[in-house]
Amino acid sequence: MNKYASCTLCPRRCGVDRRDKRGVCGESDKMRIARAALHKWEEPAICTGNGSGAIFFSGCPLRCCYCQNHEISQEGLGFEITQAELADKMLSLQKQGACNISLITAAQFVPSVIKALDMVKDRLEIPILYNSSGYESIETLKMLDGYIDIYLPDIKYFSSLLSQKYSSAPDYFETASLAVDEMIRQVGKPIFDGETLVKGVIVRHLALPSHKDDSIAIMKYLGEKYASNSLILSVMRQYVPMFGSRDFPEINRRLTTYEYDRILDEADKYGFYRYIQDKSSSDECFTPKFYGDKDSINI
Repeated sequence: MNKYASCTLCPRRCGVDRRDKRGVCGESDKMRIARAALHKWEEPAICTGNGSGAIFFSGCPLRCCYCQNHEISQEGLGFEITQAELADKMLSLQKQGACNISLITAAQFVPSVIKALDMVKDRLEIPILYNSSGYESIETLKMLDGYIDIYLPDIKYFSSLLSQKYSSAPDYFETASLAVDEMIRQVGKPIFDGETLVKGVIVRHLALPSHKDDSIAIMKYLGEKYASNSLILSVMRQYVPMFGSRDFPEINRRLTTYEYDRILDEADKYGFYRYIQDKSSSDECFTPKFYGDKDSINI
């Protein structure tokens, strides 16, 4: 069965026949990426050595108004890549010394990604990481069971009012919380090889300005739901107002130290192994450069 026909790969379940039209994610059935390169600006345990082998896919089911990758998530930047080319790029990144292959916002292309992984699974010796907004279909995640070693989901919002306002997804928390359950079921507790994470789940939360109470609610939820050794927590301070942030004055600024510290105070109650960021992370210089044609990047 062609999973792109009457597509239900993401929680939007738009039902579009992506062989002829583009889905809510903005994509057809032709897989597209906008960057494939070593990347050193992730959590320390997943970018050791030469960095993570980051592959940024075009399109996104969530469509956040403040997305730092808006050029590729919502503005159509990217170029087509075949399954064989994707497989070759994974091998190339491994040869360059990547500590993992990081599939970034790949939900809309999961059937194609799986076929690419099948081509090289006997030659890849590094973990496969699935970097996600958290807005994932359980059915699609189950397709990935056995392929993914590390899950890196966001939990962006606790409040359905906020997730509707900024991401047009009132079901975000319900969906993302179930997705994290499934991810932990698949890969289990974090396992390290020295300083490098080789298996497990890192839950990210990007703290938004003016909404520390929502962030605190997420910390409380995670602390009461999961044992402290079930996951790694990453509390991110890197929010930079861009794209559609200008339409919402309350998030059209950077996070304050007071807001971030109050969120960390709550996170610290639960004993998670966690990552934090300093103030300098809130800078557009950490946003990677994306490409709109294959000739711009060495596939």
